[in-house]
Amino acid sequence: MRGTLSSFVMLAALAFATAAAPKTPTSGATAATTPAMAAPTPAGLDTATFAMGCFWCGESQFTKQPGVRSVTSGYTGGHKLHPTYEEVSSGTTGHYESVRVIYDPAKTSYESLLDMFWHGVDPTQADGQFCDHGSQYRSVVFVRDDRQRQAAEASKRALAASAEDYHQCFWQKSPDHYKAYREGCRRDERLAQLWGDKASIPLVGH
Repeated sequence: MRGTLSSFVMLAALAFATAAAPKTPTSGATAATTPAMAAPTPAGLDTATFAMGCFWCGESQFTKQPGVRSVTSGYTGGHKLHPTYEEVSSGTTGHYESVRVIYDPAKTSYESLLDMFWHGVDPTQADGQFCDHGSQYRSVVFVRDDRQRQAAEASKRALAASAEDYHQCFWQKSPDHYKAYREGCRRDERLAQLWGDKASIPLVGH
């Protein structure tokens, strides 16, 4: 992992709208909130909401995981009610492509879902996720209450700490990755062009 963690935690202030339109939508297709989505979470279950870039990938991340009852693709975080897929894709609604996960806390924990979230995104990418670019594709943990916020922020701090440890002595931990990076960037070649025989040559990992 390289760079600063750009994924963030946001209080989910707006209702989650289900995605009724496909990835290649028909003109005017809507994403209205369904009665099932408007209903309270079933007794004994809980809800988690994540934006992970493409909601297709977010949905498959959680579906069939132990304790997960259902996963719904949709949009949240924005200012427009019942947006179309085209509107969200334009990046003008403030919404994120998201997934709503209904789970049984007796069989899985919110912390486990957070772990699946973090390891299913590139948390250092600030402009979207992977090949999808734009604010509507950024990775976000939407929290419902203080309990979820505290858990989400704690998980982010723990990941940031582990990322720092990951970088220490990387040339030794992952020599093939390190060498491929160094050679791919043509670092030594460029140093030789600049400094000739005065170019610094590392004593390890070279």
